[in-house]
Amino acid sequence: MLRRALPARPEARRILVGTLLSAVGRGLTLPFLFIYLTDVRGLTDARAGLVIGWFGAVTLALSPLGGTLIDRFGARRVVLPCLVVEAVGTGSLALVDSTASAFGVMTLVALGSSAIWAGQNTILASLTGDGERQRVFGLNFALLNLGIGVGGLISGAVVDVARPATFQAIYVLDAVSYLTPALILLTLPHVGRRPATTAVPEGGVTPVSGGYLTVLRDRPFRRLVVFGLVLTTCGYAQIEVGFAAYSVRVVEVTPRVVAWALAANTVMIVLSQLLVLRRLEERSRTGALATVGAVFAGAWLVLGAAGVVGGGNAVLAALGVVACSAIFGFGETMLSPVMPALTNALATDELRGRYNAMSSMIFGISGVVGPVTAGPLIGAADGRVWVAVVVGGCLVASLLALSLRPLLTQAQDGRPARGPEPVPVA
Repeated sequence: MLRRALPARPEARRILVGTLLSAVGRGLTLPFLFIYLTDVRGLTDARAGLVIGWFGAVTLALSPLGGTLIDRFGARRVVLPCLVVEAVGTGSLALVDSTASAFGVMTLVALGSSAIWAGQNTILASLTGDGERQRVFGLNFALLNLGIGVGGLISGAVVDVARPATFQAIYVLDAVSYLTPALILLTLPHVGRRPATTAVPEGGVTPVSGGYLTVLRDRPFRRLVVFGLVLTTCGYAQIEVGFAAYSVRVVEVTPRVVAWALAANTVMIVLSQLLVLRRLEERSRTGALATVGAVFAGAWLVLGAAGVVGGGNAVLAALGVVACSAIFGFGETMLSPVMPALTNALATDELRGRYNAMSSMIFGISGVVGPVTAGPLIGAADGRVWVAVVVGGCLVASLLALSLRPLLTQAQDGRPARGPEPVPVA
């Protein structure tokens, strides 16, 4: 299954190696930024939260510009400097000693990260054909989670709040990890350049037909964006705040159980991704997205049941929290290959950077809306309102996914052609 999931072109395989190596570095620091800023550098909880929120806001604001630059100059010319800026910013976190310096460094990190995801997806899409793209994006997601999991295990055994040098070391190693995909891209001089079919004038800038307005006029993609916003707001965005808060305050489990649950999520993704990729072949992408919404809703229902059990049975409550996270991870294994594959099936070569940038912005927008709404909802009716909202939102996302099918061709939907191709709804 691994051989089947690997892309045919060796350049794409090397890009995946870069994903894995950089993910290990990301895993070293991902769980500890808030703890580092508060317990090691002395920022208050409120100021640390503002710093982290500022990073998300800057990244979201710059993402559209990143998509435009990718389309004009090619992904290579955008991703390479962004990786270097990201490395410098991440390494500079080791030197943060005040609120002002934290804001400055996180601005630099946001500047680097604003176009990396869209650029790397654009590069992978350019190196793969329609038939293998879905498998490659799924494998990329599995490698990303594997790397983050390995990095988290390493840093969890090393970092110590009483020894600031341990945190400084992991941020330096994270910075080095961002240079590995940059070095790999430098060894591939013809990868990530502007589409050869696009004429380049004397000024050296690629003329791009249309812009974000052209992307937004794409009715199937608009429907896909709405689906993504609803699903991620009621799904992904709730993992960081809603899931943890409900588990600790309503289910009454310890933070250690939450950590076990997140580990179960990673294990589920790494172990099941290749199996899921095999089952998704020649199946409707919109059907898979609808299934994701149903799986996410099922995960939240399991967590709600754990909340009903509460402190009455600590073991059963803990199992419910872990099971919720594992079920959620299974849904992620379907979403991760299908969403980018469908995005790039709808995109044109000239606007592929903008399509991928808008797709990445979905997670940025929901990352702001989800945490803001989770707190008040969990505080209402012992969390039952929150459970009802996120379950209902995931099911609405399933309906949106099904409504997208008539707007797609069989090829865009990933279905094998059987007879004459019906004309998508205008």
